[in-house]
Amino acid sequence: MKRRVFLVVLDGVGIGALPDADRYGDEGSNTLGNMAANVGGLKVPFLTTLGLGRIEPLLGVPAVENPRGAYGKMAEASAGKDTITGHWELTGVVLDRPFPVYPNGFPDEIIVPFTKAIGRGVLGNKAASGTEIIKEYGPEHLATGKPIVYTSADSVFQIAAHEEIIPIDELYRICTTARELLRGEHQVARVIARPFIGQPGSFTRTKRRRDFSVVPPEETILDRLAASGVAVVGVGKIEDIYSGRGLTASYHTGDNISTLEQLLVLGTELEGPALVFANCIDFDSLYGHRNDPAGFAAALTTADGYLEKIAALLKPEDVLIITADHGGDPTTPSTDHSREYVPLLVTGPSVRPGVALGVRTSFTDVAATIADLFGVAGWTKGISFFQEMALTAEK
Repeated sequence: MKRRVFLVVLDGVGIGALPDADRYGDEGSNTLGNMAANVGGLKVPFLTTLGLGRIEPLLGVPAVENPRGAYGKMAEASAGKDTITGHWELTGVVLDRPFPVYPNGFPDEIIVPFTKAIGRGVLGNKAASGTEIIKEYGPEHLATGKPIVYTSADSVFQIAAHEEIIPIDELYRICTTARELLRGEHQVARVIARPFIGQPGSFTRTKRRRDFSVVPPEETILDRLAASGVAVVGVGKIEDIYSGRGLTASYHTGDNISTLEQLLVLGTELEGPALVFANCIDFDSLYGHRNDPAGFAAALTTADGYLEKIAALLKPEDVLIITADHGGDPTTPSTDHSREYVPLLVTGPSVRPGVALGVRTSFTDVAATIADLFGVAGWTKGISFFQEMALTAEK
């Protein structure tokens, strides 16, 4: 079998509040729905043809009569609403408790051993926007050499440093130290290196960001595929999310365009069998967290055009799965992720068009379907929609 499966995660592109959204302060969130209303309608012709408008009513996205794809939406079974949790669930891991968050900064029981271990004090130690905190503490950082530590509404321990004050390799070592210290009840999902350059009043974050994630606590479909000889290729921050585990190759891109361009290259050059797993980060990092619905919608239009080109490269057995990891409604007062359903759109020459996949009870259904697509025996996590898609190519 030479099949290639392209799994593309549109980071933060939710499609309506989950029934338990009120527990997370997210009642009324609907990333796609609220954004569409805010900007006067979405312009996503390719996603429209796949059946996006048949999942939920969306301004500017008609419910086409004959979708070319299979369509549905998925609920998150895991506790939480962060990037790691959503991606892990897509590959078969359901978490029963969310990763810890620190809206008031990190306690001394974390900061004291950390500063001792790295031999430096720290600045900041609060929840803040990454661009704002380097503006606030950047001058003092230049003068003292102390790294800037901050968090957000996500489960993250972020360390910002000017590349001329703390060289990038040293910043990565400092992050590795933090990752080793943050265990047990303080095991945050990610430690993130946030390098920047420039002078006071004109600091700019560079693309040498690096995430140091926790390792999945159990086997993922990535592990199983790689062990069976299937190429598993990560694009975007997938390598960071899984700490490299289960990947046979990785392309560490830093923005949507780079990720989508790399997918076009792989769609042209990569031979199967292969799973290509990609994350488009900008929806979340640039627009959801910054409450920018216009920017979010424009980025979605751009991605839509690329996804159509990727779909055109699919060979007879290939499948393209488009989904998300959580919501990120840019129209609410919160700049946090939102607890939402995520869209599920599937297409390819061997996928029967117009199939309604319904409301899936867990993201793990994607892992189960991928297992079936590659003929992986004995996979038990999730409920596959392989048969519902009625693949017509040789199985």
